[in-house]
Amino acid sequence: MNFRLPFVIIAAWLAVASCPAQSAIEPKDPDHAPIASVDRFGDKAGTLLRRSADKRLPGPNEPIDFDTQPLNALGLSPQGKPALYYHLDVRSTTPAPVYILYRDGEDTPIAGQLDIIDTLPGDQGYNDFRQVSKVWVPKEYVPNTIVDAASLLRAGYKMEKTGTLLNMAVVPDKSVARMRFKGGKSELQRAWYRGEVAKYFLFDEAPLSVSDGEVPVSPIYDGFTINPGQPNGGEVFHTEPNSKQTHNVVATAPGDEGYSPLWLRVVYDSAAWPSVHDLDSALKAKVVPAETLLINCPIVSVGQ
Repeated sequence: MNFRLPFVIIAAWLAVASCPAQSAIEPKDPDHAPIASVDRFGDKAGTLLRRSADKRLPGPNEPIDFDTQPLNALGLSPQGKPALYYHLDVRSTTPAPVYILYRDGEDTPIAGQLDIIDTLPGDQGYNDFRQVSKVWVPKEYVPNTIVDAASLLRAGYKMEKTGTLLNMAVVPDKSVARMRFKGGKSELQRAWYRGEVAKYFLFDEAPLSVSDGEVPVSPIYDGFTINPGQPNGGEVFHTEPNSKQTHNVVATAPGDEGYSPLWLRVVYDSAAWPSVHDLDSALKAKVVPAETLLINCPIVSVGQ
């Protein structure tokens, strides 16, 4: 009897079984990868911006137009010039990580490799503000071979947590936020999230760095039509007649020392609203009790 054929089959099977799974080591094309589903306005993700309380807000994973109300506001710079900013809801001072890959011996990120994140809005630990960790991979690394944070961390590559912060607002695909300070790029950016592509807007109107491991904050002085603590108080900004112009005054603008888009809300007495027109006058206004909130509000124009 000829036993050659069974031995050949067994040997071939053993060879295949001993090889690593190709799907685990082959790079993934971000142009053909699934796009992550995002909901910024669900009750798990939103604080001030929840569709359960405001029906103007889009549904789960529906594109968001940040150039519509209530997602932007017109305030005043410290000098009293109009300052337009996006309203990206309450955020923590604890940044989330973003991993940027470099080849050993190189000081620029790997071309074509998407950065890697591990949280979406609504996930525990999510933050628009992300602290950059640099990761050095072997020189032969092929871009987009690693597409999730868990695999990256298991690999044990050399890693450096830097002090750099990026304001990366993760959004549904096809969302728009057209305005940027001094003409910055407004196109959607891409990052890997657990093998899917997460879309986000980058707001880089000023360089940001962690302060004692946290996102720095800067005050804004808000004026409402009715003071918080009264019926329907603290809900509607007081605006000039037939205008979007509020008398909400930011303590810092891009280019100022200490600028941060994460704003500590301070509410001044609505009776002082007519006299508030810049930072000096806002600081003289009576402060009224209000819930402490930290809100991500990147400024996109000043004086226009």
